[in-house]
Amino acid sequence: MTRTPTQKTFQYDGSMRIGELADQAGLTSKTIRYYESIGLMSEPYRHANGYRDYDDDAADRLRFIRDSQAAGLTLAEVSEIVGMKAAGESTCGHTRSLLARHIAEVDAQVERLLATRAELTAMAERASALDPVSCTDPARCQVIAASAAGDHRGAHPAAHASPHPAHRRLLPLA
Repeated sequence: MTRTPTQKTFQYDGSMRIGELADQAGLTSKTIRYYESIGLMSEPYRHANGYRDYDDDAADRLRFIRDSQAAGLTLAEVSEIVGMKAAGESTCGHTRSLLARHIAEVDAQVERLLATRAELTAMAERASALDPVSCTDPARCQVIAASAAGDHRGAHPAAHASPHPAHRRLLPLA
């Protein structure tokens, strides 16, 4: 008697296990479980064996979370939006204010980076003008020491405004 192999057919019934969802979303199962634990994802239906069973809504939610994070929102902010949606509230105004705050933060960061760039440019120009023979301090570089001492001759005005005092400290060379 010859046995013919039975061909398994997979029929998508709108549900998937956590590993399938993770693959589809480009996440790990652990991340999905974490999102469930903090309330970003609803608890899925569980089979008697404990396996989670997700539907297309779960995949949509994960895409929303991913897109929100790509836009710069934190998980806490995403959670606020999800909660508002679940309560039937409009989220447009809230989301607009979140995005405006993030834009302001990015603008401030750009300004700090520009100030840092100006200071580094001034230091590089100073380094070009200094004579290496006159560098006698065995623990510090005179280019950086001059910058920290406030010797900003020819430097851009923004170079004076270092956002972090720690950036102005002299550090001994190792």
